[in-house]
Amino acid sequence: MIERIQQAHALYCRLTGQRVSLRFDRERLWYELFHAGFNEADLQRVIRYLQREIRQARRNVGALKLSNLLQVDRFEEDLNICRVQLYAPKPPAPAPPTPPPKPEEREATRQRALQLLAKLRTEQGL
Repeated sequence: MIERIQQAHALYCRLTGQRVSLRFDRERLWYELFHAGFNEADLQRVIRYLQREIRQARRNVGALKLSNLLQVDRFEEDLNICRVQLYAPKPPAPAPPTPPPKPEEREATRQRALQLLAKLRTEQGL
């Protein structure tokens, strides 16, 4: 685990351009992050997301502070946010048009409508 922590810390320093010492308290934060089920690919994804957000002035540079980044709850939230789809799902394909009724079907429907209309007139006394 210590080797994994050292590699992740080196990855963090490389991606952010920072030189941050790896003291015991920081090792503990890395341990808790990995123990929560996150991995190096998640770390890289969140850092790149935060860098993009900072460049676009939507996040503060403090989001990349190691003490902020390694808080498990915040890390999880940032990881989930960077996975969110920011576009609407494609609408379902329209149903194929139904073929027009055949002339004899149209005539049968017309006759049925005339019968119903005549029945209604009879019932209404018109």
